[in-house]
Formats: sequence, structure tokens, C-alpha cells
Amino acid sequence: MKQLTILTLMAVLVAGAAAAQTVNFDNSELGKLPLNWTGTKTGKGEPKWTVVADDSAPSKPNVLKQSGEATYPVCIKEDTSVKDGFVEVRFKPVSGRQDQAGGVIWRCKDADNYYVARANALEDNVTIYHTIKGKRVSFKNVDTKVASGQWHTLRVDFGGNKFTVALDGEKVIEATDDSFSEAGKLGVWTKADSVTLFDDFSYGGK
Repeated sequence: MKQLTILTLMAVLVAGAAAAQTVNFDNSELGKLPLNWTGTKTGKGEPKWTVVADDSAPSKPNVLKQSGEATYPVCIKEDTSVKDGFVEVRFKPVSGRQDQAGGVIWRCKDADNYYVARANALEDNVTIYHTIKGKRVSFKNVDTKVASGQWHTLRVDFGGNKFTVALDGEKVIEATDDSFSEAGKLGVWTKADSVTLFDDFSYGGK
């Protein structure tokens, strides 16, 4: 049964990879949100999501930047709907006194209900959570180095209630959870006063 589950998940991920798309923000207007993205938040505060030019971008010239402050700034790609597949992003934690975090969300229903995996440069860890009615609860955490001021790659593969999180190509978390089982939107995430850059947002699945 375990082997069958793994094979089923692999089949889903292969299918997702075949339909993979990447957003690099290079055709987006500077100072504004990218087309079909909504900049919002979970909780309180004033997030600021804008496309900016950045010389360090993995794919030059533009990146998506979060430079406001909120409980959890969230930016949702509205034209996505994925149940099983993957989501990946390049992110660079720039600054933040409270947090220096970058994350991806999936199976998102709205700004208060979604899964999120995030890496934090102040805490040097990666954590996976479900956020339900605005309340974030972790269900797996691992300590690993997350350097501030450097670009990292964060990826989540998801099929059914199984999730695999990888940082910079290395698997760091395997977890299960049953909070959200239906298809939902994808996006990116930060916390508190994190100033974070995002580039090469990739996804696939069905």
C-alpha cells in the first residue's frame, strides 16, 4: 500500500511538472502588483506588494517585493487552481527585526484559509502550517540554515494529504495533514516586518 501511494504521488507530480509554468515578473509594470495577483494579508497591518527592479534577481530585471508590515502579508495568484502538484519560488530575505521570512501557499481558499511553508532567516528553520480562519498552526518544523541577504529556492510538492518541502534542492520536511483537500490558489507569503524579494514563481499540477 505504501509503495502504491508513493507511485501515485509520483504520477501526480510528473503530470504537474508537464504543465509547469513560471512567472518571473519581468513583464510586469514597476511599482504595481503583477497582473492577476492580489496583495493582501492574514490578520492586521499594511502589507506592500510591488514589482521592483533588482540587480541581484535570479532572472533579471524584476522581482516581487514585500516591504510593508502585517501579521502575515500574502500575495495570491488569482488565476490558479491546483489540488495536487507543486509550487516553487526563489526568495531573498532582505531585512526585518521581528522576522525575515519567505514562503509559498497552496490550496488557498482566501487570505484566511490556506497551507503555507516558510523559511525564516532569523530563526534558521523551515516550517509547514495550515492557516484556518486566520489562525496559523504548525504541523512540522526543522532547523536548517537560511542565510539572510541570499537567494534561496523553496518548493512544496503536494498530493492528497502528503507534503514534501525542499529548501535549495534539499528535502527538509515530509508531512501529512487533512485540513484542505480541494483545489485552491497559489501564492507567496511573509511575516511581520519581513522585507522579502521573490522571483521565478513556478507551479504545476491539476
